[in-house]
Formats: sequence, C-alpha cells, structure tokens
Amino acid sequence: MLTSYIESLLLVDWILAGTLLFFFLVQLFFYLFLYNKPAAYEKKQKATSVDGKELPGISVIITSKNNSEELEKNLPFILEQEYPHFEVIVVNCGSTDETDMVLKAAELKYPNLYHTFVPAEADIINEKKLALTLAIKAAKYDLLLFTEAFCKPCTPKWIESYGIEFNKGRDIILGFNKINIPKRVPSRKFILYDNLLHHLKFLSMAILHKPFMGIGRNMAYKKEFFFNTKGFSSILHIDGGEDDLYLNRIAPGTNTGVVLSPDSLTETSGVSNFFIWRSLKSKYLYTKQFYKGFSAHIFGWESFSKYCFYAALSGCVVRGIVTPVYPLLAVALLLFMVRFVIQIVVINRNSKLFDGVTYHLQLIPFDLFQPFNNFRFRRYANRRYNLRRY
Repeated sequence: MLTSYIESLLLVDWILAGTLLFFFLVQLFFYLFLYNKPAAYEKKQKATSVDGKELPGISVIITSKNNSEELEKNLPFILEQEYPHFEVIVVNCGSTDETDMVLKAAELKYPNLYHTFVPAEADIINEKKLALTLAIKAAKYDLLLFTEAFCKPCTPKWIESYGIEFNKGRDIILGFNKINIPKRVPSRKFILYDNLLHHLKFLSMAILHKPFMGIGRNMAYKKEFFFNTKGFSSILHIDGGEDDLYLNRIAPGTNTGVVLSPDSLTETSGVSNFFIWRSLKSKYLYTKQFYKGFSAHIFGWESFSKYCFYAALSGCVVRGIVTPVYPLLAVALLLFMVRFVIQIVVINRNSKLFDGVTYHLQLIPFDLFQPFNNFRFRRYANRRYNLRRY
C-alpha cells in the first residue's frame, strides 16, 4: 500500500517534499550546531577556585548621560564586588541632571571610584567614543570591563568571572546581558526571546572562534589591544558602534572568550515598555548594516531558510489536504514537529541558563515575527540616526 502511495506522487509533490526537507536540514544545522553552542559550552565548564592574589587587576568603565537615578541605584552593585584589585571609572557625558552630584557623593564612600567628563564642545556623533577613549587612557589596569549606567551585575562575583577568563590569556571576553521587564508589559516574553536569540548568535560564533560583535553592557578587552588597533579610528564616521561595530572590525581571528555562568551576567533595568526596548535595540540594528565578515551575515540565511521552510510546509499541507496526497501531508507534519521539538528544547535549554523563561507554543509566532520585527526596527533606526546627522 505504501508503495502505491509513493508511485502516485507527481513531480510537484517530490519538488515540494525535497524543498521542505532541504530547508528542514538547514534549520537543524542552525539550531543544533549554532544556537545550541552556549548551553552546551557552559555545561562542559568546571567550577574554578582561584587564589585572589593570582587574579589580575581590572578597570570597570561606564559612560553616563543623564542617568543619575540609574547610577545611584546600580553603582553599589559594581563597587561592592568581591574582587581584590579593581577600579570603576565613570565618564559623565555632558549630563544636565544630578549625575555629577551622585558621582561625587559615591567617591566619598568608595575610594576605588573615579569620574571624569567629556568636554561640552564634543561632537555629539562621537561623544561616547570620546568618553570611552578618555576612560581607557585613564585606566589604571590593562584589563578593561565595560557596562552601562542602566545595568548592574547579577552577583558580587561578576568581575571575578572575567578575571578567571582573562587568566586563560584572552584578549576579548563577551558576556550575556539580561533584560529586567515588569510582568505587566504585554510584549515581555517576546522581548526576552528576542534578546536571547540576539545573544545566542554572537556568543555561539565567539565559541567557534569566529566572533563578529559584542555588547557594551557586558564585555571586556585588553587596554593594549585597544591602542594596538588604533581605537575607534576606523568607525569615527559612523554614528554609534563603539562596542559591536568596533569588535566586528578587530575581533575576527583574535583570542576571544565567553563567560556564561550565572556570576557573569549583567541585567538591564528600566525597560518598562515597547518603545524603550525599540530604542535600545535599534542601536544595534543600525550598526549591523556596517558589519563585515561571513560570521556577521550567516544568520541572515537562518531567517531566509526559516521562511522558506514555512512556505514549503504550507505548500505541502495545502496540497496534501486538497489533492489529497496523504504521504506528503504526513511527511510535512512530521518534519514540522521534529523541528519544533528541537527548537523548543534548544531555546528553553539556553533560556534556563540565562533568564529562566520557559517557552511553549508561543515560540511559533515569535519565530515567525522576530525577523520581520527586526526589519521594522532597522527602518526606524535608520530614520532616527539620519535625523541626528542633520
């Protein structure tokens, strides 16, 4: 009976089935070989006990513009880290709020806190690049750890996790940044999914020694490395990009490490609605168009293959029901279920490692909408950054 069913298939049925199978295999490659990397990598890591005397000195660098409330709330989490040798440098980028007062008050309590400022006449396009350069030049230690005023470490061992990784001889280290979103925000789960997927892309490629970006909310590199690569000189003509685009220019082929333990995480606060998230995300979608290298663009093929898979799936299901061609329908549904099970296992496995959210059937609409949403946000980002130049 099965043989007769197979013999009844027309050329169009074989084309549909072959197309679906091809893009199914492409999708499996991305999920099993790339998206699964961070969770698999962290599982293999062993707890390391180190003598504090063996850990290198680290300079934590933060830039701030009108973030006085965030600084007042988050600085203690950084300044009270359990680490033997570190300093915190905050650069005030022309703030008009109480940032200067907050920093001066904190300096009275924490002797390892230092702050400086960017001159008022600084170019607004490269203001943050100048701020970071000033901080890097002033840094006491050769190892530089970066975060933002609106972020805080998730544990007192944050700096230590980087110190241990630097002891392995790394030049660049990349970490994960969680987003703290109130449960009342309607799009909360989708935002967390989007943030997870964004991190899985660049962290998986870094694990494969093919890094293409990082985020300034949780990353580190050596001071000498910054000056050896002439700092931000290659991206001064581009608005932003002082973290992701800078690393894209200099990271390929370098000795890059990742830190994925719970101690290494930072958390972004203040994302209380859709528009704040859009503003935060658009920064990276704008500079993404300037990325170079194969690693930076391979995930575009993942989105393309995903939509091709769903298109072929729809064709198989419609033809399988209307004609009807039951073997084609059965194969289509089987491949869909296998892909969905693998997808949900990989995504939830990584989510458990980073933010603890569990995804179920909502993963299907999230999966379909996420690339389209990125396209919308990139258009918004281009308009926004073009207006800043005029």
